[in-house]
Parts: sequence; C-alpha cells; structure tokens
Amino acid sequence: FSGPFTDVVTTNLKLRNPSDRKVCFKVKTTAPRRYCVRPNSGIIDPGSSVIVSVMLQPFDYDPNEKSKHKFMVQTTYAPPNISDMEAVWKEAKPDELMDSKLRCVFEMPNENDKLNDTDASKPAPVLNTSKQDGPMPKPHSVSLNDTETRKLVEECKRLQAEIMKLTDENRHLREEGLRLRKVAHSDKSGSPTALALRDNGSNSLPSLLVVIAAIFIGFFLGKFIL
Repeated sequence: FSGPFTDVVTTNLKLRNPSDRKVCFKVKTTAPRRYCVRPNSGIIDPGSSVIVSVMLQPFDYDPNEKSKHKFMVQTTYAPPNISDMEAVWKEAKPDELMDSKLRCVFEMPNENDKLNDTDASKPAPVLNTSKQDGPMPKPHSVSLNDTETRKLVEECKRLQAEIMKLTDENRHLREEGLRLRKVAHSDKSGSPTALALRDNGSNSLPSLLVVIAAIFIGFFLGKFIL
C-alpha cells in the first residue's frame, strides 16, 4: 500500500484458477477493522480469474512501526450443485483446504518521486531558436547600475530646479504683462511707448513656453538614452 494514508488506499489482488474445476475462495485478514475487501469470497471458474479489491482505511502512519497485518487467501474445490458457501467451508476437511499468506507493506513516496512527478506534470519549455541564435543581452543593458541611477536622479533634480525657476519667471512675466495691460488700458492717449511695452510683454510668454517644452523634450530623450 502506497501512502499518504490520509484517504482510502486501494490495492487489487488477482486470483486465477489454473485447474479444470471450480474453486471456492475466501480472503481473511488479521486486521478486519482496517480493511474492506470486495469480494471477500466467491467462486472462480476453471481457467478464469477474479479481481479482489483490498481497501485500506485512513490512519496515522508511523514509519518506525513495522506492519504486522497479514492476509490469507483460502481456497478449496467447489462441490457439485453448490448452494450454501458457508456450509462449504464448514464441511471442508483440512486436507482439502489450500491457502496462500500475504504480508502487508506500507510505503511512503520518496521526495525524489514527488519531484519527478511534479516535473513530469509541468509542460516542457518552448524554445525560440530564432531568438537564441544571437548573443544573450548583457545584464547592464537590462537594468541600470548604481552610477547610472545616481546620474539620473541628479539630472532629475537639476531639471526640477530649472522648471521651478522658469515657473517663477513665468509668474513674474505674467504679473508684469497684467500690469502693462492695465497701464495700456488706462492710457487713453495710445502712446507708442505703451504699445511697445504691451507687445513685448505678450511676445515673451510664447517664447517662455517654447523653452519649457524644449526642456521637457530633452529630459525624456535623456532618460530613454540612459
């Protein structure tokens, strides 16, 4: 019987009648409460065979404890016109009985067997030969080392400082533009000086946006190149 023994373990016993007469059989065990035998008795025709299922009930297995359970298959030639199996065994003489004894053996699967079963259940890996013809990529091409990471962090800090500086300048220019618009709006005479200042204030904003966009593009290009 192969473990684990946390559930019912079944072992089949094949009985074959090589004679030219019918044979009655009976299966006995020294531990009837631990086993369920189906069928435990019957008749085998000449040249035929019968499968007997021996079911071991769940129990706490101790590898240090040797099994003392035994089975005995008892047989005798069937009398003609048999009607009562119990009567056959009661009336059978000792010299008419034949028996075969079997000892139970409990085995737990080895760790190597478990590993082999697990490996066999896993699907075989599929190899792509077209990708394996070339050299394998180097580790530094997949992940950044400490030096590159430090450079990237410093570059990010520098770009963030520049962005904050440009944001402050943009805010100052916007405030200056609003002030110039108010001055131009209040100047009803429409002097050339006021008009020139308003044009300079309005033209400075697009130029600043172009500079900020260029910095962001440079940041992302530098990140992908690294």
